Amino acid sequence: MTALSSIYQSHNKARGFIYEESYPWTNDQLNAIQSKLAEAGVKYCVGSYVDLHGTPKGKFVPLSHFEHFAHGSELYTGYALDGLGQAPNDDEIASVPDLGMIIPLPWNPEVAWIPADNTLHDKPYEVNARVILQKVLKEAKELGFGMNLGIECELFVVKQNEDGTIQIPNTDDNLTKSCYDIKRFMDRYDWLDKMATSIDDLGWGLYSFDHEDANSQFEFDFNYADALTMCDRFTFFRMMAKHYASEEGLLATFMPKPFADKTGSGAHFNMSLYDLETGENLFKRPHSEDPRGLGVTELAYQFIAGILKHGPALCATFAPTVNSYKRLVRRGLMAYYSWAPVFNSYGRNNRTNSLRVPMSGGRVESRNADAACNPYLAAALALAAGLEGIKEKLDPGNPQEVNLYELSPSEMQERGISELPTTLKEAVNAFASDPFTRQTLGDTLYNEFVTYKSEEWRQYHQSIAQWEIDRYARLY
Repeated sequence: MTALSSIYQSHNKARGFIYEESYPWTNDQLNAIQSKLAEAGVKYCVGSYVDLHGTPKGKFVPLSHFEHFAHGSELYTGYALDGLGQAPNDDEIASVPDLGMIIPLPWNPEVAWIPADNTLHDKPYEVNARVILQKVLKEAKELGFGMNLGIECELFVVKQNEDGTIQIPNTDDNLTKSCYDIKRFMDRYDWLDKMATSIDDLGWGLYSFDHEDANSQFEFDFNYADALTMCDRFTFFRMMAKHYASEEGLLATFMPKPFADKTGSGAHFNMSLYDLETGENLFKRPHSEDPRGLGVTELAYQFIAGILKHGPALCATFAPTVNSYKRLVRRGLMAYYSWAPVFNSYGRNNRTNSLRVPMSGGRVESRNADAACNPYLAAALALAAGLEGIKEKLDPGNPQEVNLYELSPSEMQERGISELPTTLKEAVNAFASDPFTRQTLGDTLYNEFVTYKSEEWRQYHQSIAQWEIDRYARLY
């Protein structure tokens, strides 16, 4: 399959046009794109935006309607969607496709998937997370910065039983430490091959994939890209993984912690800023020139400091579900440490920090982002926090190089290290009490996030789990 995205990027139109003064595509260009789609066998297009949770939404249109579709002809009742900030009496929102990325579905090339932005009255609708990310990217652009992002894609492939419970598909995938296991990898070869082949065909630059730390857990790593493109790819990746798993009679789940006694699924954000004129990585310098020895610039340290300053609030978008905080534990019910970041701290190749600078330098990895995050929302707030650190020339202090899991509370206090939120309720409270989040997202999206996530916690807290029945039903 041809990566059609590269064809349209050859028009030299930057990804993300919603804040440009004029529409970026001429009628001749739209006609050329429509012709290429027809030649590729495409019959339908969908302009796919996301709701508050990062779930793709959209209408399908026939290719004959392409020109109108490209200008935002498709209207939506926002009240029918989670977190889009509309009431039943509000005007409809539109979706305008970003033609810098067009992906014919690898499993059905008659349908072209195109990421889209919401507008209201022909203006960017800033209650949409993809729109907000572009707004923050514009602020970075005014400083001369672009943002590169790589997301490590982790997930479980499981069998769902008739009663809704899930289990590992093959019973001999039962090793205590199954990380990198070749036999268990080959057990899921058909699904893995479909995924890897599609990622390569799409031109994303897959460079490794493996059986991860938990049973029937896998990870895919492909090249980083500008932040908007990477968030689009991650959104499509999740949709593609679910489809190919369903072909095998299985479920691909991005639930961060589906099994209490196994490692959870992260979506580590690997971030750097680059010079918009030269493309130079502004975070990288030789280790020998870095007084702290991590191989990053003072700009990177300021970026890190900004994220640490707002770490508890950011946690609500990096880890946005009740289940997320079952992953963010030191050990839990596992036989060994969880790898999960529970501390608002940074260091070099030390995976007990929430922010890690890999040995190669030049980038900052946020480890508390998980597989359920809305990538646009998380990236927007991470970038905004990092830019604040740069503007205010903040200093993150010394990197932490010890195993933080083993420190006592007094030792943590001596080092000035605090723990990140331990429940969704704590995270939402931190999000709500930090003025930075409202300032970045605006009143409506801020209120929508707090409202939906507070309700998610309320419903969870008032539900009765099987654990409670097993523990208490016969106890008294």
